[in-house]
Amino acid sequence: MAQVLLRNLFKRFDKTTAVNNLTLDIKDREFMVLVGPSGCGKTTALRMIAGLEEVSDGEILIGERVVNNVSPKDRDIAMVFQNYALYPHMTVFENMAFGLKLRKVPKPDIQKRVTDAAALLGIEVLLQRRPGQLSGGQRQRVALGRAIVREPQVFLMDEPLSNLDAKLRVQTRAELIKLHRRLGITTVYVTHDQVEAMTMGDRIAVMQGGVLQQCAPPMEIYQHPVNMFVAGFIGTPSMNFLKATLNKNGGGYAIDCGAFTVSAPAAQSGKLEAYVGKPVILGVRPADIFDKNLKNPIEAAEGNTVRTQVDVSEPMGDIITLYLTAGVHSLVATVDAETQAKDGQALDVLFDLAKTHLFDPETEQAIY
Repeated sequence: MAQVLLRNLFKRFDKTTAVNNLTLDIKDREFMVLVGPSGCGKTTALRMIAGLEEVSDGEILIGERVVNNVSPKDRDIAMVFQNYALYPHMTVFENMAFGLKLRKVPKPDIQKRVTDAAALLGIEVLLQRRPGQLSGGQRQRVALGRAIVREPQVFLMDEPLSNLDAKLRVQTRAELIKLHRRLGITTVYVTHDQVEAMTMGDRIAVMQGGVLQQCAPPMEIYQHPVNMFVAGFIGTPSMNFLKATLNKNGGGYAIDCGAFTVSAPAAQSGKLEAYVGKPVILGVRPADIFDKNLKNPIEAAEGNTVRTQVDVSEPMGDIITLYLTAGVHSLVATVDAETQAKDGQALDVLFDLAKTHLFDPETEQAIY
């Protein structure tokens, strides 16, 4: 196994910088997820690690070795592509064994590696079939098996679940996590799906515009986003952002959103003095807004209660998603399914102030 180190990595296409000064330390045996919207540079970064894209500037180390000028076949990596990239005229066994044959691995070793990997993935009965006879999920397992038999130092995975239906994606996601724990191979996984990122990664590297925004464990990114982009990208539904002004309120601070005012958390008061009288952005996640009429984990108080109107309610089983209006502000809340909230009616909601966020509107960086 090996760590992967990216040092001040750049990739330029003519006048476009696809990856901009990316520095990232991927630990030995870690499952690192690169996540971000289309065009953020995550796949380009993965392809540079694989050697499929030339590095414009910077260094890539796999283990102790700088691999900038090392060919892909000599980097000791295995890549799983979005489209599986299986040979249609070969059987599953032949597809999985193909890379080993090119490396002139002895036949008994090939047989053992392929059968062991097939057993690990539950595809032993498929070894004599061709890709055209397989489902999407089975093809994905074959592509994974082909990577596993290589016994590489690093797995590189480029959106490997995006072609699967929703139910199979969830199932395969769990299988990938178990597989990683069993094999312990350093893995770099690219996805645009923040749910995949949150559920799979030991750490998540969030990218935007070719720039690394934040790299941290999933819950740290969720609870302590460094800026508005990360806060809005991670979490479903997305965080609510409300324009406001920060004011002094006796010994504390108040966040004036126009139609309503909420108190700033007392624990954050040391960070707020420089912003008094200035515009700020209040961030609150839908899961941290509660129907006042229900039994809630927080008590109603003057500084956390907001009068809203229910525009639309969407039953989702154990929760109901509410689309609310409070003055000029639109809010989304995910509340307990026991709510009696009706479209067109007024509803008092509670903000869990300890879990709110405040951002500087100019820099979009988190104040707290």
